[in-house]
Amino acid sequence: MKKQQWGFRIFFYLLSLVILALGITLNTKTGLGVSPIISVSYSVSQVLGLNFGNVTFVWYAIFVLAQLVIRGKNRRWYDLLQIPLSIVFTRFLNLFDAAIHWETDSFAANLVLLAVAIVFTGVGAAMSVNMRLVPNPGDGIVAAVADFLHRDMGFAKNLFDLINISITFVIGIVSGHFLVGIGVGTVFAVIGVGRAVAVFNHLCKRRMDILTGISDENDNDIREEVCPEQA
Repeated sequence: MKKQQWGFRIFFYLLSLVILALGITLNTKTGLGVSPIISVSYSVSQVLGLNFGNVTFVWYAIFVLAQLVIRGKNRRWYDLLQIPLSIVFTRFLNLFDAAIHWETDSFAANLVLLAVAIVFTGVGAAMSVNMRLVPNPGDGIVAAVADFLHRDMGFAKNLFDLINISITFVIGIVSGHFLVGIGVGTVFAVIGVGRAVAVFNHLCKRRMDILTGISDENDNDIREEVCPEQA
């Protein structure tokens, strides 16, 4: 792989973290419910009045440790790289949370913001996975669960989402806040993020794979379209 291709790969990977953090932050601003993967950390931060990014980092660290336990003798110690990744990612969460101020009682406006958040979350998640570098802890633990159960990633993702929603529901009931972090936005996120990933990959994945050297396909037309000066 050429140095320029590695440069593109790292650039897209870092950009994916920014886009994903922005999407998650916008999701929390709608007040309509957050995606299952962050619902636990969001509910804890709301109930206890703690910093959302910091609580998310702790939750992600638990994901990483859980991967090591789930994989047992087949554990991959390089999965610990997800911890420094989580530090960087959750700092972006804190940055966007402090910078973005959104307060409105308009359901329509919040719904539009939710749609934007879902698109950003899907695009960020797709780019992050496609670059095949360090996975974010949410993807990492889903992959570990899928391997442990000998099931596909889709089944493991649905199962893990259900577990997170259940934990969040219990936190809400015990704390007296009821459905904190769970709402129509949670349902839309479950459905919409996957669709956003699919659309983004359909439109962009092949081009990005060639540009970053991930794909071995020799397609001069695509190269010229994406990076004409290299054609």
